[in-house]
Amino acid sequence: MRMYDLILKKRDGGILTKEEIDFIISGYTKDYIPDYQISALLMAIYFRGMTPEETSHLTMAMAYSGDVLDLSRIKGIKVDKHSTGGVADTTTLVLAPMVAACGAPVVKMSGRGLGHTGGTIDKLESIPGMRVELSEEEFIDNVNKYGIAIIGQTKNLTPADKKLYALRDVTATVDSIPLIASSIMSKKIAAGADGIVLDVKVGRGAFMKDLESAKKLAKLMVDIGNSVGRKTVAHVTNMDYPLGLAIGNALEVLEAIQVLKGHGSKDLLEVCMLLGSDMLQIAGIAKDDSEARAKLKDALESGKALQKFKEFIRAQGGDDRVVDDPTLLPQAKYVRPWIADRDVYIKDLMALDLGLLAMKLGAGRERKEDKIDLAVGIMLGGKVGEVIKKGEPIATIYANDESKADWAFEEIKKYILLSDEPVERPVLIYE
Repeated sequence: MRMYDLILKKRDGGILTKEEIDFIISGYTKDYIPDYQISALLMAIYFRGMTPEETSHLTMAMAYSGDVLDLSRIKGIKVDKHSTGGVADTTTLVLAPMVAACGAPVVKMSGRGLGHTGGTIDKLESIPGMRVELSEEEFIDNVNKYGIAIIGQTKNLTPADKKLYALRDVTATVDSIPLIASSIMSKKIAAGADGIVLDVKVGRGAFMKDLESAKKLAKLMVDIGNSVGRKTVAHVTNMDYPLGLAIGNALEVLEAIQVLKGHGSKDLLEVCMLLGSDMLQIAGIAKDDSEARAKLKDALESGKALQKFKEFIRAQGGDDRVVDDPTLLPQAKYVRPWIADRDVYIKDLMALDLGLLAMKLGAGRERKEDKIDLAVGIMLGGKVGEVIKKGEPIATIYANDESKADWAFEEIKKYILLSDEPVERPVLIYE
């Protein structure tokens, strides 16, 4: 078998067999096949696509290119959730303790932020003492004891995906649906959950810009998951606008705490209810959506979800006092509120631009090796369609550099559009 022949086959629209895909992934992981040949193959896939069967074979070859967690010692049906990434998407920090408080074991490996999208692991590291690297034994023990564990990806989880993603990033082949689907699902399958709930973002602040492509990606990932025995469901949700009010790591932890206390973004909570309902049904905790939502609502209103969040923080070495004393989170030196000089409605929040603005303040990374500032970011005063009263903040800049704070204070006014007339609330959930 020659790599040259496989590149030629895909270039001309041929279908790669399981054996050929296994040969490619094994050879590339072991450094037998050079980057320039894989680059050529990626471009051929970008233009020619892959069949669902090819994509499934690619997913499994990547999943088994390294460690695959065996979570059979965890009691119950284990559930995981994945978002394709967006701005102010604090879902995991709210959703995971809600679902765990209802009795479903939540097992999650999360990533770090890159570009305008935030990473759950960075957010968790805002909490003093929080450990996001646990051994497999600790991970399993924590889920058995507390019903929840969230960790960073282990070094040898899907090494083929790590290599392929780095190459896609520099060869303009990131936005290929088969390559996106196999990248996401290989990690989810290797992470060992029995059931997976997917939140596929679409819009200006998402990688998927149009609804048709987002639905296609969602269906492909669901088919892959179900074909290998992982109960998988997906929803497509709106990322034209930030999901929550906070953009930035410590700020998003603060917002998660507020939502768990019954405050904060209603949109963020609604997406958590949507995804949480599926997670409880997959785990066998609820028989239908109505029962699942009732259980989630009770977990919030009774305070059980908030207590589970505290328990989760303690179990991973974090200081759970942050829940009652947010000043223990990293604090920015410079705070610049943009105050409304009259009653105004929010007409538009440009998700991508706001995400990039927060990144330039230091809340995100342009490159994987960049160090981030956990304290900085943006807090929005409301969502599209909501009114900001005179004297209230339209948005607030948090920075640790005075010149950046002053610059961002002026810059943000380009990305938040206001109206003196009422504005219709946008669609949040497409399906």
